[in-house]
Amino acid sequence: MSEVPNNQSLTDETFEELLAASFDFSYSPPRRGEIREATILQIDEREIIVDLGAKQDGIVPTQDLERMDDSLRESLATGASIPVYVVNPRDQNDNLIVSINMGLQRYDWEKARELLSSQDPVDVKVSGYNKGGALVRWNRLEGFIPSSHLVSAKMTADRREAMNELIGNTLGVKVIEVDQDRRRLIFSEREAQKEWRAKQKQKLLAELSIGDVINGVVTGLRDFGAFVNIGGADGLIHVSELAWHRVDHPRDILSIGEEIEVYVLNLDRETNRIALSRKRLLSDPWDEAQYRYHEGQLVEGQVTNVVDFGAFVALGDGLEGLLHLSEMGDGALKEPYSYVQKGDHLSLRISHLEPEKRRVGFTQRWGTEVEEEPQAAESVDDIDEEFEEIEELFEDGEVADAVAEVEEAVDGAQDSEQVD
Repeated sequence: MSEVPNNQSLTDETFEELLAASFDFSYSPPRRGEIREATILQIDEREIIVDLGAKQDGIVPTQDLERMDDSLRESLATGASIPVYVVNPRDQNDNLIVSINMGLQRYDWEKARELLSSQDPVDVKVSGYNKGGALVRWNRLEGFIPSSHLVSAKMTADRREAMNELIGNTLGVKVIEVDQDRRRLIFSEREAQKEWRAKQKQKLLAELSIGDVINGVVTGLRDFGAFVNIGGADGLIHVSELAWHRVDHPRDILSIGEEIEVYVLNLDRETNRIALSRKRLLSDPWDEAQYRYHEGQLVEGQVTNVVDFGAFVALGDGLEGLLHLSEMGDGALKEPYSYVQKGDHLSLRISHLEPEKRRVGFTQRWGTEVEEEPQAAESVDDIDEEFEEIEELFEDGEVADAVAEVEEAVDGAQDSEQVD
């Protein structure tokens, strides 16, 4: 009789526990879009079964397995803990469908927020583009690079062609916006490049010295000068350091992508600025002006600038001077703009030359016809050859015989005069 009450007591306790469990308000069923920590129970070829603390096990379907990287799939093992994303709490077959790939994205979002704070650069792969910029993949997340933050795309060419060339490329970028709720992840290649160039410039500043001569590539042209990449960092050639003659705009003598040799003019390590020069590597035309030119000399020059009172003209070696309005044509011009334009090639004469003051004036009123040059004298070699020919004639006796005949004739004529 005593065993029955005991058995009945155990049964009652078990029933109470089950009843309490059924009213456990701490339990919440899986919701669509929720991320839960799960334990892998079984791995099959077409699906994975996981326990996520729900009343039924979750199923990772084939489609999710196919999207996994091979390395990730091989690393999964029974008993391992892994985050899963609830895709559908109950499908048409009453199955709880979850995704490991989408669950792992949680860690990528957390990492993205860390990168936004640290501003460390990362690599992304371009997967496509739209009218606003480039679509990229980073780990398991899709991101976006606005066109204004792209550096690699050559937007001067056809945009579609330029963007197509980027697909599949890996770019160095920085995270500039993270919004997980809106699944918005924005990157900037420009910011990453800016930081990289700043570090590269610091390195160059530590290695360079004033007076160094190095090779570079023209990367930008502005009114005030030209930017030149010298080993990963840009230096500036001020417009006054491009040439010895006047330069109205850098594009007149340089083009983007052109390789040139530059002289390190100044280094400012506090502001990370590198000043370069091109003209310091060109010979100063004034050094030899007094030996190469003279007043009245006919020369060819190119108009570098036109002003109200005349035009500035540069010769081939960079020597620049003024062709005054009063010296243009016949001297009767009222203004120069209808007569000459920048870039014109002119024939003119040097009206005055002052090397000590670095001044030269030109004129067209003296005439620009080409003068006949006096015939050059025979060279020393030619004269030597003539002497050799004469010596050979004397050695052969031909000249000697001729001279003897002339002398006999002269003597005969003298004798006849004396007889008369």
